[in-house]
Amino acid sequence: MSSSSFYARIVLASLALAALAGCGSMQERNKQEEAEWAATAPVQQTTPPPADGSIYHDMQNMELFNDPRAHRAGDILTINLVEAMQASKKSETTTAKTDKNTLSAPELLGHTLSVSGGNTADSNLNSANSFDGAGSSTQSNQLTGEFTVTVARRLSNGNLMVRGEKWLTINQGQELIRLSGIVRPEDIEQDNSVDSTRVADARITYTGRGVLNSANQQGWLARFFNSKWMPY
Repeated sequence: MSSSSFYARIVLASLALAALAGCGSMQERNKQEEAEWAATAPVQQTTPPPADGSIYHDMQNMELFNDPRAHRAGDILTINLVEAMQASKKSETTTAKTDKNTLSAPELLGHTLSVSGGNTADSNLNSANSFDGAGSSTQSNQLTGEFTVTVARRLSNGNLMVRGEKWLTINQGQELIRLSGIVRPEDIEQDNSVDSTRVADARITYTGRGVLNSANQQGWLARFFNSKWMPY
């Protein structure tokens, strides 16, 4: 066996091990991500209330007046997606600078230094600089619809931490939407819904996976030539 083929096999084996390690780490990240975005179950009562003959117990899950609005961990809440963002920026810069200096001919023994032809050795320095730049940027985004999440935690001040995701599989593609944030109970409507503009610290993700999404993206080589690392 030649040394070149031996080194080639070592390189191929190293690449195979690196690919397997990458697949394993990706699966581990996917499992952690699924556990993080899993729905929150209601808090279960661990011990039964004491049988002391009393009608009301603090640890008993009994509601005299039922409120359909979410207020406990595990309750569901509908988010009305009404996101509409518009941004516009325009800048323009113009600068100009002109310098002009005259240096008189020096004197030597009381006589002005002259050059051939009887002309004095005066010097003129002239410089002119100018810059003109302009730029503009416009961006518009819109996301509408309804999306239901669960209450992950009730904070000490009564606000609700909500979190949820929704997968939609159509033909050869998958659509994923995720949302997390903090909702104030006073902003929840009677139909147990709240606008997304009322969600504090909101993190909304809308993305897709599958054949259609891959076909709508540039290849890795095209992304390299369009990246900041390309000097030309």
